[in-house]
Amino acid sequence: MATPNKKKILNDPVYGFITIPTELLFDLVEHPYFQRLRRIKQLGLSEYVYPGALHTRFHHALGAMHLMGQAMGTLQSKGHYISNDECEAAQIAILLHDIGHGPFSHVLESCLLDNVPHEEISLLLMHDLNRQFGGALAMAIRMFDGTYERVFFHQLISSQLDMDRMDYLNRDGYYTGVAEGAIGAERIIKMLDLVDDQLVVEAKGILSIENFLNARRLMYWQVYLHKTSICAESMLIQILRRARFLIRQDGAEPVFAPESFQLFLQKGVSLADFQTSRTYIDAFTHLDDIDVWFCIKQWALHPDPVLSTLCQMLLDRKLFKIMLSTEPFAGELLTEVESQLHQMGLPDELLSYFLVEGQATNAAYLPSEDHISIKLKTGKVIDIADASDLSNIQVLTNIVRRYYVCWAKDLTILTKSINQ
Repeated sequence: MATPNKKKILNDPVYGFITIPTELLFDLVEHPYFQRLRRIKQLGLSEYVYPGALHTRFHHALGAMHLMGQAMGTLQSKGHYISNDECEAAQIAILLHDIGHGPFSHVLESCLLDNVPHEEISLLLMHDLNRQFGGALAMAIRMFDGTYERVFFHQLISSQLDMDRMDYLNRDGYYTGVAEGAIGAERIIKMLDLVDDQLVVEAKGILSIENFLNARRLMYWQVYLHKTSICAESMLIQILRRARFLIRQDGAEPVFAPESFQLFLQKGVSLADFQTSRTYIDAFTHLDDIDVWFCIKQWALHPDPVLSTLCQMLLDRKLFKIMLSTEPFAGELLTEVESQLHQMGLPDELLSYFLVEGQATNAAYLPSEDHISIKLKTGKVIDIADASDLSNIQVLTNIVRRYYVCWAKDLTILTKSINQ
């Protein structure tokens, strides 16, 4: 029987042809844990703003793996010894860095899980895969969690200048059509170097890094924290919140959900739950966006008027109205909005489902965290914030907060149901 060819070439719309270079990487891509990422959109509900934003975590992970391969080649070409095993491990670590994302990614993290970051679930799944593959992922796991002795591998996987960010800025900009996301990743990668096993960028790459940081700042406001996305995500959170409330109510009308999804609706699952019971990992790896959308379609017909109204509004893109501010909203405004909702017939106990407050933060670069280091021609290494002559570098390094309040514009269907 012929041995199957596992060295595949894929046609990627962002980079052209990319290669899956080893059999182990191919087997990991083929694994059900990774294939699940085909069914999780990279940008959640951003398609409500940008209709082309339909790409998946699967696309992104393969793109990040491709960029990691380029980074390995660049560093090797500059005389730094990196073994074949290290190259493969680095590509495995970045390939699997998002494997712990659930449906709608960060929305699920904040709503269904009990403060469990997706990185922790990724690490649990990588350990599980390591058992399945006879310890072949041990080095990749150490690179991922930062315990590998050569620090730059972790910096390439998770830092303020990692392959994850380089791919998602390019890819998200491409699929949304937001040109500001283009960052020239290949040029940045060509400028990478090492000093004492720490990642640095050659001085001639400063302008490319400035563009990278500015692109990240703009993409946050134009895509990731776009006001319409905030509205849609706020509505999804209220849908899940209402479904959980009904599921936990004795005597309430049953709320249908697939068994794996039902498990997370019934209780807030903690990291300790994942670590102590195989049930939660098995259920999590069966969850994807399709489960949530299927439930939303079903719940739009549920007798509970709050749940059905919110679901129908989201399905029909009848989104909340939103206001943004650089300062917290005055109590008078919130009182006025509450009054409007009361006049529509909304009772006090349901107000929180149709009036949502919050804040969004954005910082392109935080010097207090891991640095982006520039290697000057003299060999001296300094922070990008000190090396840059960009006039708005302070803008890029400041944490910008925007406060928002969003609320339902029309509750005719809901109030009719309540009053029947």
